[in-house]
Amino acid sequence: MNNTLRACLWMIGAITSFTLMALSGRTLAGAHDTFEIMMYRSAFGILIVLGVAKWAGTLGQINRDALGLQVLRNVVHFTGQNMWFYALTLIPLAQLFAFEFTTPLWVILLSPLLLGERLTGVRILAAFTGFVGILIVARPSVDGVSMGMLVAAGCAVFFALTFITTKQLTRRQTITGIMFYLTLIQLVLGMIASGWDGDITLPTPQTLPFLLAIGLCGLVAHFCIAKALSLASAAVVSPIDFARLPVIAILAMFLYDEPLDFWVFVGATLIFAGNYLNIMMETRRADTA
Repeated sequence: MNNTLRACLWMIGAITSFTLMALSGRTLAGAHDTFEIMMYRSAFGILIVLGVAKWAGTLGQINRDALGLQVLRNVVHFTGQNMWFYALTLIPLAQLFAFEFTTPLWVILLSPLLLGERLTGVRILAAFTGFVGILIVARPSVDGVSMGMLVAAGCAVFFALTFITTKQLTRRQTITGIMFYLTLIQLVLGMIASGWDGDITLPTPQTLPFLLAIGLCGLVAHFCIAKALSLASAAVVSPIDFARLPVIAILAMFLYDEPLDFWVFVGATLIFAGNYLNIMMETRRADTA
């Protein structure tokens, strides 16, 4: 089996994990608020991370270097992930995924400010193409911009900031260190946000499986993406991730009677085109460097 096919199989695992996480989050919406979902997700996640690190012999890689950046990164991610869980209760799942796919475009625009990277003509064209796609998905002149759309768009910005701070962290921290602090800090944030009013809903036999699924699927999805990227270029891996959109749209139609919106797919295609244009040019530049 060649590396490209193996990368595709790992991306199928990522798509499955992201999809199960979205469906589990939608199921839990009436029983737990977003802060509780994040708290339980992080509690399960830290047990998994520590177990895997002990098995792999990487516990010694956990240290306090770049602790301030770890905190910043996880405050940003905690905010974005809560917005994502909240948005999936307000708008169709396909629309949420389309907004989420704009994250790389926000990275393009924010990187010159936060990482000192150059904003090239190709990057500007990629971002412009993607934002035309956003307008088609949102269609503000037709239906108006709802709170759910604003929250979904906002979560993509915070995910972009997460990506940028993670890139900075990888220069000083291992994956084990990053994943440990991701689960630990977000567990603390989740406990504070969930318990400020003195009322935390405990898991029930009905909700526990879905909370476990969210905790496991979040980690598995990112692991699968990392494995896929280790086997093939981003130009190969990224288009496969966009298969999440039709998958979630079809499942939402059958499970929640959400209509298949033609314009969401048109807008998502433009968002994909903007992302893919940037990936292709960056790959070509790296090959010729």
